[in-house]
Amino acid sequence: MPGTAMWGWLAPLAMMLFGAILRFSYLARPREIVFDETYYAKGGWSLVNFWVERKALGTGENPIADNMLRNGQTDIWEKCTPATAAPCPDYVVHPPLGKWMIGLGEQLFGMNAYGWRFAAALFGTLSIFILARLARRMTRSTLLGCLAGLLLALDGLHFVLSRTALLDIFLMFWVLAGFACLVVDRDQARARLVTWYESGPASQEGPWLGWRPWRIAAGVCLGAACAVKWSGIWFLVAFAVMALLWDAGARRAVGLRRPYVGTFRRDLPTALGAMTLAPAMTYIVSWTGWFASPLGYGRNWDQATSSGPFYFVFDSIRSWVAYQLQALSFHSGLKSTHPYQSEPWEWPLLLRPVAFFYESPKRVCGTDNCSQAILGVGTPVIWFGALLALVAMIAWYVASRDWRAGAVLLTYAAGWLPWFYYAVMHNRTMFIFYMAPLIPFMVLALVLALGLIIGPATASQRRRTVGAAVAGGFALLALANFWWLHPVLSAEVIPYTEWDARMLFGKGWI
Repeated sequence: MPGTAMWGWLAPLAMMLFGAILRFSYLARPREIVFDETYYAKGGWSLVNFWVERKALGTGENPIADNMLRNGQTDIWEKCTPATAAPCPDYVVHPPLGKWMIGLGEQLFGMNAYGWRFAAALFGTLSIFILARLARRMTRSTLLGCLAGLLLALDGLHFVLSRTALLDIFLMFWVLAGFACLVVDRDQARARLVTWYESGPASQEGPWLGWRPWRIAAGVCLGAACAVKWSGIWFLVAFAVMALLWDAGARRAVGLRRPYVGTFRRDLPTALGAMTLAPAMTYIVSWTGWFASPLGYGRNWDQATSSGPFYFVFDSIRSWVAYQLQALSFHSGLKSTHPYQSEPWEWPLLLRPVAFFYESPKRVCGTDNCSQAILGVGTPVIWFGALLALVAMIAWYVASRDWRAGAVLLTYAAGWLPWFYYAVMHNRTMFIFYMAPLIPFMVLALVLALGLIIGPATASQRRRTVGAAVAGGFALLALANFWWLHPVLSAEVIPYTEWDARMLFGKGWI
């Protein structure tokens, strides 16, 4: 790794600080429930108080609990049993970890806009640091690592999700963290393999490379992703296959005659533990509150059919499995229409963003000449540049089989293509922010492509100068584009004409 270790940490930290300033500034604006915060902010507050989700007062067009929170009231729960004043259990279809993370901020700062958005801003900011370090490791360039962190900090959709209490920013964080752990594991495993090859006994398959704690950490992170949203399973499966292919490639690279047999016999057993047992245990642990409390939805579903000394265990497990199957049925059959829903093929082109918040001009400033909005949309310069970069990754992988291009393409496919199945076969309601886990990998594609333009350290000075100018020019364009969109990403009050000018694709953005 060229350069000093100190700058390898300080420079990514500087990018993280820049992103933190953007995300935490005016975090409580607007002091309203924004879009699906109505579900997850209350779910987080319920978890930290009751260990399970409870049903809040009012739904849909009658948001009684939202109005109570606006007035500083926190006793917002619908009562099922007046004798004990116990709140009703709430039927929820997403696992609890993301809401526990939201509840952490609410526990620290109270049940208010800053409290329920704090965790999103924190983990969104941390993801900038992780990506900067990851890109540095993958490119062996501190400069390119910092460029990755900067571009992620400047993406509009990442910015909006980092400032609202939705689940997708947490899903993105754990997917990115899991991938980063696997890249570290890849480097360490290859180093061990080289050490063995230089001094170990002759073998056609190679050695067992140990328990590999970074791979176990990856399994925990990917299990956490599944414990936020079930769509994390696609990344878990893709990354498990990818990690084994990396192992086989490493054994082949040092000249072992039976690399795939060696991978199957030496690496697969521990990989199964790391990528199946660790995620499963993490997912189950995230439901601790539901198991520990008798008040959760469906908690005692199987109580009438279980008996004997271990009935509690069997009752709990059967009730929990029944709950999971019920939630799976909901996700498969979700077809309710929404004005901001979109199809997967529209997402990379930013054809239909989501209006997270729009306040009536007369409520904002008393006239029709101002606007206050939050538009969930990516920074166009970054997203359209990423499309070109992904095409470049395809060409690069076909030409050289470079593992970095392959990893980015596999991750993008794992997070995007499954939604086509739900769109075609189930006509499911979907939104552009389902792309959130892929934003860091779009940035990685951009940085890898810009790295190819700059060239290696052995390239001519002229090429590297021109390449650096191209990369710097792109970063400035992304900064200018983000700055232009910032007022409609952060609920800033601006003249109506300025809001209208920022609706770049007309009705598709309105």
